Amino acid sequence: MNFDLSDEQEMVRKVVRQFVDKEINPYIQEWDAEGHFEPSILRRLAQLDLMGVCIPQKYGGSGMDYNTLAIVCEELERGDTAFRTAVSVHTGLNSMTLLQWGNEDQKEKYLIPQAKGEKVGAFGLTEPNAGSDVASLQTTAVKNGDSYVLNGQKTWISLCDYADHFLVFAYTDKTKKHKGISAFIIERTMPGFSSHAIKGKLGIRAGNTGELFFDNVKVPEDNLLGKEGEGFKIAMAALDNGRFTVAAGACGQIQACIEQSVQYCHERETFGKEIGKHQLVQQMLAKMEAGYQMSRLLVFRAGELKNQGRRNTRETSLAKWQACDFANEAANDAVQIHGAYGYSHDYPVERFLRNSKAPVIYEGTREIHTIMQAEYLLGYRSDKQLANSLPAWSLEKEEFSVRGKS
Repeated sequence: MNFDLSDEQEMVRKVVRQFVDKEINPYIQEWDAEGHFEPSILRRLAQLDLMGVCIPQKYGGSGMDYNTLAIVCEELERGDTAFRTAVSVHTGLNSMTLLQWGNEDQKEKYLIPQAKGEKVGAFGLTEPNAGSDVASLQTTAVKNGDSYVLNGQKTWISLCDYADHFLVFAYTDKTKKHKGISAFIIERTMPGFSSHAIKGKLGIRAGNTGELFFDNVKVPEDNLLGKEGEGFKIAMAALDNGRFTVAAGACGQIQACIEQSVQYCHERETFGKEIGKHQLVQQMLAKMEAGYQMSRLLVFRAGELKNQGRRNTRETSLAKWQACDFANEAANDAVQIHGAYGYSHDYPVERFLRNSKAPVIYEGTREIHTIMQAEYLLGYRSDKQLANSLPAWSLEKEEFSVRGKS
C-alpha cells in the first residue's frame, strides 16, 4: 500500500492548515475562554468547498474521497476540537446520512444546500436518559394524516443553535423496541421546535452544544428518512461516518500536542540544558509520535474501506477508540512537559487536555468500543465484508477544486 498523500490531498491539507493558522489559532484561546462559537468559520469553510468534502459534485459537494475528509478533520482539530466537531456533525453525521438514505427530493431540498455550505446540518440522537442505550430514547413521532407529530427532547447536540436542519430519531412504535425507531429531517423554523445551549462544559468551550425541544412539532411525511422502523439502522450507519471523522480529528490533536511540546522543549531549560535533552521528556514525545502514527494508519485503513463501499464498522470502531485514547494521553503528557505552565491558560495544552476528554465519550464511549472489539473476536458480532449502501467513492470519483485562498 502507498501511504503517501496524493497531490490533491496534499493541496487540501495545505489549504486547511493555512486556514487554521490564519483564522483559528490566533483567536481560539479567547473564544475558548469566553465560551464563544464563531459562526464565520463555517462560512469560510463553505467558501473553500469544505462543508461537503466527500459529497458528489452532483449534490453540491467537492467529490473528494473519505481519506481526504480525514485530512480535513485532522487539520481542523489541530486548531481546535470545536471546528472539527462542526464538520463531523454537519458532514459525517448529517450530510453523509442523507446521501446514503435520502430520496432524490430530500437530496435536492436538504443535501445540496448543506454540501454547498448554504445551510448547516446537525444530528439529534442522544437524550437525557438515552446515550449508549439508544433504544431507551423517549422522543415520539405519532402519525397524523400526512404528517407526524414529534414530542420529546435531545441533549448534547452540537450546533444546536446554529444548524438549519436536524436529523432526529424518534419512536413511531415503541412496542417494536429498536425496530420501532424512525428518522426525520427537522427544520429549525418548524413551529414547536426550540434549542438551548449548555454552558459550563469542561472542554470544547468554543463549540455550540445544547438541547433540542420538540413540542407538538408537525413534520411532513415527506421528511421521513428511509422507512418507518429503519431509524436505528440509519443511526448506526451515521455513527460509522461520525466515528471516522472523530478518529481523524484525534490525530490532529495529537499533532498539535507534539508541535507545542517540541517548541516548549527547545525554549525551556532545566539543570543547564533544554528539557528536550532529558530522557523522560523524550519518552513522552516518542509516545505521542507512536500514537499519532498508529492512529493515522487505523483511520486511513477505515477510510479506504469506505472508498471501496465496504462495511467498516469494526475498523472504524477500533480507529475511534484508539485515536481518542492516544489523543487524551498525548494531551496529558503535553501538560506534564509544560509543568506548571501547562496548567495555565497561557499555553494551549491545557485546552487540548480539556478538549480531549469529550471524544473519549461521544460517538460511542471507550467502553462501548472495547465491548464491540471483544465481541468481534468472540464471534458474537460479525460484519460481512460486502458492499453496503454507502456509495463507493471509487465508483463515483470526480474532479474537485478548492475555492478561495486562506
